[in-house]
Amino acid sequence: MLGEGILKGLAETAKNFVGSFVSRERLTTVEYPEERVPTAEAARVFPFLVYDGSDWEAGMRCVACQICEKECPPKCIYIEKSKDKKPDYVGKMQIYPTRFDIDISVCMSCQICVEVCPFEAIKMDTDFELSTADRFAGLLFDRKELARSNEYYHKIHPTEAAEVDARLAEEKAKAQLKAKAAAAAAQAKASSAAKGPEPSPSSPAGSNPPGARE
Repeated sequence: MLGEGILKGLAETAKNFVGSFVSRERLTTVEYPEERVPTAEAARVFPFLVYDGSDWEAGMRCVACQICEKECPPKCIYIEKSKDKKPDYVGKMQIYPTRFDIDISVCMSCQICVEVCPFEAIKMDTDFELSTADRFAGLLFDRKELARSNEYYHKIHPTEAAEVDARLAEEKAKAQLKAKAAAAAAQAKASSAAKGPEPSPSSPAGSNPPGARE
């Protein structure tokens, strides 16, 4: 029949149009910002820096290795290293960033910084409401503005955060065992040195030394 396809298409359109008024599942919009669509766990917007504990500065995982800065395609990450060191999550003394800025107006949300970070220190946020009247300083985030707790990371990316925590805990346990073994070996070496050399066994009483005549 001539025009049968057109009629079927119009019928489907009419069904969808009417259905959008009577079925909530078929609604195509929400009353934002009063209503919000839940953010998918795999969503990514802009990066943030993860810290452990309650102090964002003391617990920051970043060790200022600058790999993310070098690998960033639009070059929107700026890092300055510290002159001193602090212990990281496994207790190893590490340099930390005294400056860590990301220009959000330039960031392309590619996630390359996350992929190349060997310390699980930078992750992708899901917060997209970052508009500001200041197009320059208002979109240049420093390390304090970028800092988010590990609890926040678990809230927005629970599956990924659990995997990261398990991996970091395993690495920390291995490092502690290695340090314990090294400390035990050093203590044993020190104890051996304190005792001094073992005395040579003396000859039995009344016997002549080897090679002596009767």
